[in-house]
Amino acid sequence: MVTTRVEQRDVPHWRSGVGTVQSLQSTVLRPQVDGVLTEVLFEEGQKVRKGQLLARIDDRAIRAGLGGAQAALVRDRATLDAARSDLSRLQHLSSDQLVSRQMLEQQAATVQQLQATGRGNQAAVDAAQVQLSYTRIVAPMDGRIGLRQVDPGNLVRASDSQGLVTVQQTDPISVVFALPQDALPQLRQALAAGDAQVQALDREGGQLLAEGTLQVIDNQVDEASGTVRLRARFSNESDQLWPGQLVSVRVRTGQSKGALVLDAAAIQRGVQGSFVYRVVADGSVESLPVTVGEQGGGQVVVHGELRVGDVVVRDGQSRLRPGTVVAEAKPAAAPAAVRRGAAP
Repeated sequence: MVTTRVEQRDVPHWRSGVGTVQSLQSTVLRPQVDGVLTEVLFEEGQKVRKGQLLARIDDRAIRAGLGGAQAALVRDRATLDAARSDLSRLQHLSSDQLVSRQMLEQQAATVQQLQATGRGNQAAVDAAQVQLSYTRIVAPMDGRIGLRQVDPGNLVRASDSQGLVTVQQTDPISVVFALPQDALPQLRQALAAGDAQVQALDREGGQLLAEGTLQVIDNQVDEASGTVRLRARFSNESDQLWPGQLVSVRVRTGQSKGALVLDAAAIQRGVQGSFVYRVVADGSVESLPVTVGEQGGGQVVVHGELRVGDVVVRDGQSRLRPGTVVAEAKPAAAPAAVRRGAAP
């Protein structure tokens, strides 16, 4: 027979689900002006920085339009300066009653008209400069660039729905998942306390990919499934998480302090519920009912009459009955995960 001892330690509570990795920000870069795509300055799949120049559109027509608007602005400013000089001269002559009031008012109106024309020309210059800036396509944020949809030399239009390329923010990154609605009280409490630890694991749940924190609980429960959607945020410097990837998710919702823990293999199930075989002083075993709590990592939290240090049988229980004497009832070595204090 192989035995194990009951231990006492703090045990975290976890809720598990399946989630999808999602970028916190995803942008499709679309042209905002019509023209020929002259340059593509990125490699597909590369990481880019915010503000990095990614592509250029032919800007010759826009530059020509900008030059014309700037020339008109200079011309009208010169005309306005001359009109202001004439108005000033007429105002001096008017004080000596050498010009009529009507002539003075007409010149003042001319100045106002030229001022309005100047503001319109300045607006035309500003609009042309904005159009010119659209010929330089830059990364809107740090992220990773996707597959190019348009090759250099093609005509692109602002009305194109396909876009040139997509940029996904990958660090930090998020995982969206769902848990049963009965977990809401614990989830809200953990979120309010700011210590809602979340682990992302591979699909089989064996390899830890990243650790993050719970960020958002959705504002409604899905009536069809009885679940609530959540979003967790992860640091992703090593690109362990990839947008669209399916992962297993564990959320820490609290912990049991000073819980009694033993190997899950020691738990037996009978007609009246769960029980264990405890080794007593004379080397025989007794059947002791227990209530099973949190489980994980081959360990289980138990409630009942067990005490810290009690020896229970974890292998060979099928040959036992209450009162059976157990030969060489030696406690098995604790698993490495338990010795390190890992969560069950």
